[in-house]
Amino acid sequence: MQKLKSIVESNVFTNFIMALIIMNAVTLALETSPTVMAQIGPFLNAFDRIVLAIFVIELTLKLIVYRWNFFRSGWNLFDTAIVTIALIPATGPLTVLRALRVLRVLRLVSLLPQMRRVVEALVHALPGMASITMLMGVVFFVAAVVATKLFGEAHPVYFGTLGDSLFTLFAIMTLEGWADIAREVQATHPQAYLFFVPFIVISVFAVLNLFIAVLTNSMQEMHQEEIKVEEQMAENQLRLLMAELTALRGEVKDLRAALEPTIRRG
Repeated sequence: MQKLKSIVESNVFTNFIMALIIMNAVTLALETSPTVMAQIGPFLNAFDRIVLAIFVIELTLKLIVYRWNFFRSGWNLFDTAIVTIALIPATGPLTVLRALRVLRVLRLVSLLPQMRRVVEALVHALPGMASITMLMGVVFFVAAVVATKLFGEAHPVYFGTLGDSLFTLFAIMTLEGWADIAREVQATHPQAYLFFVPFIVISVFAVLNLFIAVLTNSMQEMHQEEIKVEEQMAENQLRLLMAELTALRGEVKDLRAALEPTIRRG
């Protein structure tokens, strides 16, 4: 079992799985080309089945090695869910699941520590991001109500209803074509810039940057936690080493005491 564990956790095994994921991503991209499928479609399908079989074997080996601890890792559950989706027969109403095979590429996230840190930081930042989302929702609701009342009659396409106003304001928040909308509204409401400029400043340059700040702070906190864990492990190893040295000194002392009479008689 220990030998199997060393194989599963080895860099060679991990790199082999990563290479398969990348190759499978390439073949899935090639399957989108009718010309390629007409020429080597059976080969691509066969390779896809082989890769899926290897992924199943990989997860089975991990399950054998880690047993119930396998399910304690969210990344293992993530990999299992992706592979399980690929195993579901894509026929009839489930044909859409065939397109979900591309989700296997996401397994790179679970294999690369750098990507895992980003995802874990994002999950760690969700509570703070939820508060910012609520704040942005309040800003959007207030702005949408105001825009509907001010511009709805003259510009029903953009601000005719509350839903239209929310959609238009979301488009403005992306800064895509907002100037054209603003100029069109200003043609009938010359003071409209007093609404659009503060909204853009608040929604884009203030609230959205809060998301970046929260995510950055989360990544820093997780990095500090990793440093603390590494320092704790180093401290534990040092304590273990000191305990072994103390025990070794005691054994040497006892041995010396036991041999001292013999040395004196000699």
